Amino acid sequence: MELFMPLFIAVVIIFGIIKKVPLFDAFTDGAREGIKTLLGVAPTLVGLITAVDMLKASGAIDILCDFISPAAELLGFPKEIVPMILLRPVSGGGSTALLTGIYKECGADSFAGLCASVLAGSTETTFYAIAVYYGSVGVKKIRHTLPAALSADFTAAVMAVLSVKIFLCP
Repeated sequence: MELFMPLFIAVVIIFGIIKKVPLFDAFTDGAREGIKTLLGVAPTLVGLITAVDMLKASGAIDILCDFISPAAELLGFPKEIVPMILLRPVSGGGSTALLTGIYKECGADSFAGLCASVLAGSTETTFYAIAVYYGSVGVKKIRHTLPAALSADFTAAVMAVLSVKIFLCP
């Protein structure tokens, strides 16, 4: 396993030599394109990261969780996963920290821990993905993408709880 990357690089270099590709020029062209993409995406990512930090610092997530928790519990969602459901579309790192907290507080094999695990594996950091992928190709109007992606995240949350109830905690 440790030799995989060096072998892969060697195969690429050998293949390039066989095909008579100017390897250094191809490398610098690729690096130049990568930097252009980075510069195109960076402002959007800085804005997104700033917004996430402001949400956390302001306590808006906690207020929203307190507001949503009664309805979530009525629907059978463990109250511990509500913050993760709200934060997952916005921040992968933040939701992973919440997942770790759920494991410590409730246990990895608890209902909340199992639901959080399925949720972590079946949802996407929607806003980050839109910012990176659309930003890298210059798309400014996301039209139906955001509502569809957030609907998928909500569906994943519902299915995570149902799946755990049906298959793991009968």
